[in-house]
Amino acid sequence: MNIIQKVAAHPTQDGDGVKISRIHDFRLLSMDPFLMIDEIRSDDQADYLGGFPPHPHRGIETFTYMIKGGFEHRDQMGNVKAIRSGDVQWMSTGYGVVHSEMPLLDEGNSLHGFQIWLNMPAKEKLRPAIYQDTVEHGVPALTLDGGEIKALAGSWSNGTESIESELNNLAGNAGIADLSIEPSQTVSFPVPRTGRLMLLVHSGKLEEPEATHGTLLQFSDTETLTLTASEDGFGGLIFYGEPINEQIAHMGPFVMNTEAELHQAVRDYQTGKFGQLSV
Repeated sequence: MNIIQKVAAHPTQDGDGVKISRIHDFRLLSMDPFLMIDEIRSDDQADYLGGFPPHPHRGIETFTYMIKGGFEHRDQMGNVKAIRSGDVQWMSTGYGVVHSEMPLLDEGNSLHGFQIWLNMPAKEKLRPAIYQDTVEHGVPALTLDGGEIKALAGSWSNGTESIESELNNLAGNAGIADLSIEPSQTVSFPVPRTGRLMLLVHSGKLEEPEATHGTLLQFSDTETLTLTASEDGFGGLIFYGEPINEQIAHMGPFVMNTEAELHQAVRDYQTGKFGQLSV
């Protein structure tokens, strides 16, 4: 199990001034099929209260996971959903989506969650949008000796049992899990051999391999992941997926394959072809 890339998240802002930590690669596509991982984590309303007012997307999938607090999602397909602690939401935007995401506060004003972008294959970028979430049925989990895996998307195993998320049609046959490890414990579990395997620390630390909050590790192809938490314990996201291996053209909320397709996306949005946001 070798680490082939180690990247630290950088601070930035998006939406209406929301402070986030971001890891992205739209140029070299080193995370393909994943394009961007945004983490929002704050106990200060001023960092996120503006939320993400109505905005469009085309050609990507957005994957939202909340650990604390939540967002109210609205889109032009008529979906109005409260995505709260433990919930997952997936939108395969295809031809186009217009949506908003506005914060829902908990008692401590804490907000902690992620939005992840995945690329879509060229042949699917203009198909109708798909929306799905786990609000009704929740997220399945597996116990490890010293930890737990929550299957946010795709299929996961602890070596003797397997579970599958309701969200199992992500681009690149991708899977995402929230892994927790008890303080100073070591866990080992099988992972799909798909060509891309990554881990992002969101809580505590890893002792082996060494990694702190906001660090993304990318591993070489392996059948088993073995991790040891520090004395603070560990929480992090695990990602797997098959690279799409297509060059992209990116501009703001649009990810296509050519500059001409980007300009067409802008025209289609400006002329109302994406539809109107539900009110």
